[in-house]
Amino acid sequence: MLSSIARQEDLCRSTLGHIKHFLSGVFRYAGRQGVLDSPNPMREVEIPRARPAGETRAYTLEEEVRMLAILPEPAATIVAVAAFTGARKGEIRGFLWQSYDGYAIDVKQSVWRNQVGEPKREKSKGAIPVIAQLKPFLDRHRASSGNPSEGFIFRNLWGNALNLDALVGEVIQPALEAEKIPWYGWHAFRRGLAMNLHRLRVSDKVIQQILRHANVTTTINIYVKMVTQDAEEAMKKLETKCSLVVPQTVPQLPSEGTQLGTKNGVITVQQAQPLEAVRENLAERGDSNPR
Repeated sequence: MLSSIARQEDLCRSTLGHIKHFLSGVFRYAGRQGVLDSPNPMREVEIPRARPAGETRAYTLEEEVRMLAILPEPAATIVAVAAFTGARKGEIRGFLWQSYDGYAIDVKQSVWRNQVGEPKREKSKGAIPVIAQLKPFLDRHRASSGNPSEGFIFRNLWGNALNLDALVGEVIQPALEAEKIPWYGWHAFRRGLAMNLHRLRVSDKVIQQILRHANVTTTINIYVKMVTQDAEEAMKKLETKCSLVVPQTVPQLPSEGTQLGTKNGVITVQQAQPLEAVRENLAERGDSNPR
């Protein structure tokens, strides 16, 4: 079944894994209900070969500040909530005024389409502290909504949970595109919060508690992208330091046929080239695999 799905749909390997997990749950439930009188058929199923998952994105604090400066209300407040609480989209839609005391927001429910239900899992329930920069957004939004004491924090004209996808298409994306700010989706704010806290040297267990992950491995996996970015920045700093400290001569092992451009086995370098310039030179020469 999974092989057939993989042939018909352009799905990545992780998505196929989610499908297998879902189908396994369906058959497991059928067994408990007495509908299926045989072993779970998904148990021995292998995930077929498929393309790797696409690159995930995370917003930086600087990008979030730019968004808050250009977005109108209530979009600005919703983005601030996403950025500074790390809540999932469904949880944001399910936030209630009676669950906010001015200091924290309790995650008690989640809204998918028009269905109000439990959060993703039991550990997803909990209180999220509200930082000082977020509180004015919520206070202003509450005042403009008539100072309600209960009901959805972000609601439509009929008092139901606001459709955030429609808000993105009609308000957020057009505003961001005008300023050349990319839209990566609501989950990019959640990843961004994890990375910002990690850079502040907050422990993984505390970040796990804030994001309400089921296990700390999920939290740590978010940092894979950040490690790549930080590694590149670190190498650029090293490059700058080396340009000031490292001598501008590179010793060469003496050998026959190395007379040209050398003296006593030493090549004199006129000017050290930065890494980016080296890459450009290699690209012009058609050599994409330097040795």
